[in-house]
Amino acid sequence: MKYYSGSFKPKNRGKYQGDVSAIKYRSLWERQVFRWCDENASVVRWNSEEVVIPYRCRTDGKAHRYFVDLFIEFADGKRYLIEIKPKSQTVEPKPRSRKTKKYIREVMTYVKNTSKWEAATEYSADRGWVFQIWHEDIIKSLGIKLLT
Repeated sequence: MKYYSGSFKPKNRGKYQGDVSAIKYRSLWERQVFRWCDENASVVRWNSEEVVIPYRCRTDGKAHRYFVDLFIEFADGKRYLIEIKPKSQTVEPKPRSRKTKKYIREVMTYVKNTSKWEAATEYSADRGWVFQIWHEDIIKSLGIKLLT
């Protein structure tokens, strides 16, 4: 997945819960999911990076803030916090005989992400929401075209 960023301008401004002039996407996948949220009749409200969750990262033991990619509320009342990531970044890196800088970086990123995701899971459960990680397979299954 290549990384692109830009501003998103919703057509249905009333569905966006937050500052509609400050919606930023950080990948083409995010932009496509934002468009899906904006145009999907079953989505009654949504926002991006408006939900901030405190967490303690296992890589450094320090407190940090996690800006979750998406909050979505559907017409049936169900609410979700969504992280958008390539599938390859959602699984632990396979152990290697050589501990290269790249491998160490991948492991550290995975540990940092799982620290965030554990906090988001707990935060969501406390509110009766669901935390999910959407990767390319899930995004495609929702009928969202992935741009690369």
